[in-house]
Amino acid sequence: MFRHLWLIFAQTVTVCIAVWFVVATLKPEWGPAHPAASASASAPAGGTVTLSQSAPSAGQPEPAKQGSYSEAAKKAMPAVVNIFTTKEVKAPRHPFLNDPLFKHFFGRELDQQQQQQRSSSLGSGVLVSSEGYVLTNHHVIESADEIEVLLSDGRRATAKVVGSDPETDLAVVKVDLKGLPSIVFGRPESAKVGDVVLAIGNPFGVGQTVTMGIVSALGRSHLGINTFENFIQTDAAINPGNSGGALVDAQGNLLGINTAIYSRSGGSLGIGFAIPANMGRAIMEQIIATGSVTRGWIGVEIQEITPELAESFKLPKNQGAIIAGVMKGGPADKGGIKPGDVLMEIDAKPVTDSSAMLNLIAQLVPGSETKMKILREGKPQELSVAIGKRPKPTRPARPAGEDDDE
Repeated sequence: MFRHLWLIFAQTVTVCIAVWFVVATLKPEWGPAHPAASASASAPAGGTVTLSQSAPSAGQPEPAKQGSYSEAAKKAMPAVVNIFTTKEVKAPRHPFLNDPLFKHFFGRELDQQQQQQRSSSLGSGVLVSSEGYVLTNHHVIESADEIEVLLSDGRRATAKVVGSDPETDLAVVKVDLKGLPSIVFGRPESAKVGDVVLAIGNPFGVGQTVTMGIVSALGRSHLGINTFENFIQTDAAINPGNSGGALVDAQGNLLGINTAIYSRSGGSLGIGFAIPANMGRAIMEQIIATGSVTRGWIGVEIQEITPELAESFKLPKNQGAIIAGVMKGGPADKGGIKPGDVLMEIDAKPVTDSSAMLNLIAQLVPGSETKMKILREGKPQELSVAIGKRPKPTRPARPAGEDDDE
């Protein structure tokens, strides 16, 4: 008897739950907990309440979707420009062009047309101020006769070169337009391996493009790309045409200037390099102020310390730079530095390797006196060296497969 009543009770409860589930799904407004029902219950007698979804306040961006970097891209993209350059190149003369009989019949006009041709290339740049200054790569605008900048809003303008620095592969050009956007500089010194980054540029001339990746490594040097190297490495796709474009963080702030890729095919293999924004800013400010970059120099030839050399020189670790040669009459020579010395510190800052040494000396002000700690025959010494001015360089060719703008 009781078992029969229990079965009836259980079936009744099951049916009620099923009915409640159907009603809650198909007619949620019938439920007492629904916002519309609550609002209606609290409304004055005889009144009506109309509910609508609230829109973001005027001028406020919609919140970014989880996992989306649309706001970062939206913030940075207007400041990234496309750069088109053209230059005249002389074509090799064909032997028959020197034939007087040919010139008699066809004239000199065809001769001149054959000698001169126009070459064009493309790259990218970053608007760093509303005054129209654009930071890009030196190799993007090198030897260009004409430079044209295309903004993301469709405006075009002819750009003038303010100055360039081949040793870091950076250059500054300027456009005269009103109402220009500008990028916000980030803090590359705070970047960490694994941080999400976006690369923005004009790959293959298809138009402005954003690719995503992470910071793969920091402080990359000894690549043979530039004289002064301290690259941010990323796997964000960087392809021909991206040179001079922006590498930005997840908030859309500038971390670096895309400059090169490692590739055997000419396309992205997931190893790209960007010049840190803090280095770019320092170079840019010098170029804008003086039209060029001034660096310290002491006139030495340096050699990397290998484990074998470290053992030979009785060094506790592979740190420092061996002075392989000293320019006669140069600052180092006058300061007492000799071949075979191991330079350990510059202005109380440790010399970790030859690349660090170059960077430390380059930051010194020409004409200033600087203390340098060396090891000579295993014994530490401190010398005072008057810093000279680094001579104007002749930029070496970029290694094959690492240029990415042509």
